[in-house]
Amino acid sequence: MAFLRQLRKGRCLNGGIANIMEENSADLIQQGIDTGSMFSADGLIQAFNQGAPFTWLILVMGVFALVIFLERLYVLYLKASVNKSGFLAHVQRAIVAGDLNSAVNYCNDRSAPLNNIVKAGLIAVMNKGKDEEIQTAMDVSALREVPVIERRTPFLALFGNVATLLGLLSTIVGLIVSFKAVAGVDPAAKASILADGVAIAMHGTAMGLIVAIPALLAYALLSAKTQKILDDIHEVSVATLNLIIQNREKFPIK
Repeated sequence: MAFLRQLRKGRCLNGGIANIMEENSADLIQQGIDTGSMFSADGLIQAFNQGAPFTWLILVMGVFALVIFLERLYVLYLKASVNKSGFLAHVQRAIVAGDLNSAVNYCNDRSAPLNNIVKAGLIAVMNKGKDEEIQTAMDVSALREVPVIERRTPFLALFGNVATLLGLLSTIVGLIVSFKAVAGVDPAAKASILADGVAIAMHGTAMGLIVAIPALLAYALLSAKTQKILDDIHEVSVATLNLIIQNREKFPIK
């Protein structure tokens, strides 16, 4: 019997919540829950305000992620990107011909990390350095250049994850506010409190996903490009060093 009473009580509570939602649906629509006006300029501003402060925190995460993405896009795809095959072929012809000046001048055409690392090895050869000294010169240059390629990209994943967590937090806070609307509150104020809670939950969650998904996709894109550049640097550096060693008779040691 006690179980049946609890079951009936639970049904009454659920029915009460459903009645409140049904009775105040018009109020929820007027406050911006309808999707028809959500994507207008006024609707977006209203959505931000209703989801505050979480939506504004998520927006800050999105702005930082966008700035980092654009900066990394410029560095990785324009400044640091080199045609590996063409570069290696030109350097190889110059080394085989014993013309190190031509190889160094070709490296000076761009300030890409690959150019700078290979140029450091070529300058060590011109200074009549030993094989170990050439390798050391290239390693030292790599220690300076590799961080330029890798820096700041992990922040995209960080901002994406933080935006997701802020959206989840807004959902929890919004649900807490919504449940408070059905207990110990004046019935006239329940509609407003319930609408505010649902708005915080839905708008914060949506904003978090809108920021997180592109940020994580951008992180994956830039990480793949970063790894390709690092692989090219390693391949070209080793190939250049081996080529110098094979043609050592053209570059005497001091």
